[in-house]
Amino acid sequence: MLTAGQRHDSVMAQALLERIRVPRTGLGRPRSTPDHVVADKAYSSRAFRAYLRRRGIASTIPEKDDQKKHRRNRGSRGGRPPGFDRETYRRRNTVERCFNHLKGFRGIATRYDKTATSYEAAVSLASFLLWARSF
Repeated sequence: MLTAGQRHDSVMAQALLERIRVPRTGLGRPRSTPDHVVADKAYSSRAFRAYLRRRGIASTIPEKDDQKKHRRNRGSRGGRPPGFDRETYRRRNTVERCFNHLKGFRGIATRYDKTATSYEAAVSLASFLLWARSF
């Protein structure tokens, strides 16, 4: 999904997860629920975590420092801290490095393209070029 440059990605996280359709190898309808979501602290809101729980999606999202402090200040009413697996979170850097490589293309980093269609085409072309270079 493509959003405005000044808009934060976490605003569209739920809509993005609702649009996921992974085709199955055999018969059957496409999968629409991922097994696991790994995200950074920007996605650490109570509402997003509740959404993931409702859909039965496991998550690895670090808790923000202010959220930790507020939870601790509430004492026993603050609840337990959310589960966090450091090893799973460390593998997130693969995606971050891919974004870094894509931003090596000046047109993508500065978003010269005015229309969403041409920008998506440029990202697709850059992704293909990165894939071709990997061989």
